[in-house]
Amino acid sequence: MLAVNIDILIEKAHEIAGVYNAGEYCTSGGVGAALLTAAGNIYTGVCIDTACGLGFCAEHAAVAEMLKHRESEIKMIAAVNTDGKVLPPCGRCRELMYQVNPLNIDTQVIIGADKLVTLRELLPYTWQDVAKQGLR
Repeated sequence: MLAVNIDILIEKAHEIAGVYNAGEYCTSGGVGAALLTAAGNIYTGVCIDTACGLGFCAEHAAVAEMLKHRESEIKMIAAVNTDGKVLPPCGRCRELMYQVNPLNIDTQVIIGADKLVTLRELLPYTWQDVAKQGLR
């Protein structure tokens, strides 16, 4: 069992969630994310929402922080809104985690206060699977 559990990652994600109005066309922090790496480090990030869709998810920000520290393997990840509600990653985030490191297909994704699933369960067909099998 990992020293970091579901509750700790949810708490870390919730600690950084909090809406910040950066400007007329940009807010951030409506969602916070925390991830645990294979090396045992925790990285966090917040979403950025812009008027024209240029923003990104909190999971993307946490992954960027992880990559900045030269790590790529995610053991567990959680995202929550400002109310503390756990949110599953969107399809873009799922694919990003896989493409950053294919070992992340076995990442434990927190989708509820006491519910874990693997990225493999959430992403049954990667972009490579679709291309190889001619599923387009």
